[in-house]
Amino acid sequence: MNILIADSGATKCEWVLLQNGKKKRVETQGISPYFLDVAGIGEILRKELLPGLKKAEPDQVFYYGTGCINPDNVKIVKKALKGVFPDAGLHVTHDLMGAALALCGSSKGIACILGTGTNSCYFDGRRVVKNSPGLGYVLGDEGSGAYLGKKVLQYYLYNTFDEELRYKFDAKYATDSKEILENVYKKPMPNRYLASFTLFLVENRGHYMIENIIEDGLNDFFFNHLCKYRESWKLPIHFVGGVAYGFRDVIKELCGSYEFELGSILRKPMEGLIKYHQKTID
Repeated sequence: MNILIADSGATKCEWVLLQNGKKKRVETQGISPYFLDVAGIGEILRKELLPGLKKAEPDQVFYYGTGCINPDNVKIVKKALKGVFPDAGLHVTHDLMGAALALCGSSKGIACILGTGTNSCYFDGRRVVKNSPGLGYVLGDEGSGAYLGKKVLQYYLYNTFDEELRYKFDAKYATDSKEILENVYKKPMPNRYLASFTLFLVENRGHYMIENIIEDGLNDFFFNHLCKYRESWKLPIHFVGGVAYGFRDVIKELCGSYEFELGSILRKPMEGLIKYHQKTID
């Protein structure tokens, strides 16, 4: 049986085809049904995914994606996949379930996604039992790349950065308030645009303003989400995503401050998903 696994965030989508004991990997741009319709997703699949699969036909497609906790969005993704893989069995669910399976396996725990966006849940080893509301990058997504990137832009536009950081920002991005506001309010995928500024944080670690942005942003995630689960003080808390992995030192410190048990911190959930689905083949 050929199994195609997809792990999609808003920025990137990682695909792995399990075929005869081998793994074929393909990366496409992220697929968010909040921003893309059936035709838009279908175009990405045909132009970016199919050439990488080289005519391999999956029997089953397991898609874990951002936005797919919404039933209407699940229908959009399924319809797009059906148009490309008409004979395959399709299983579409949210990226949080994918993260939970990759991080917790069949054990109980708190699973957190900290990437372009954020999410978290209490996983009982079989299903997501509790989920702190995800309000998206406009109202929520505390601790996400978009959230942290927004703080960087606020510090820049409000002229909060000191002379050193302002000089570095200008040298790196060569932009101005007009261009920034146009990208945020008029152009597509503003969440990706905002998240791109987390790189400025990574490149300037050690400066007290940078450390404040990172710690405050991640603490907002801990306070607004993890503290809402009673299980947070009883079970290990696992993290996955570029932001979580990149700032894992801060996450470790915050877990200590909140007296949480830190579990694993992964950059991506795919390896865990591969192990999970390989069991179904075996």
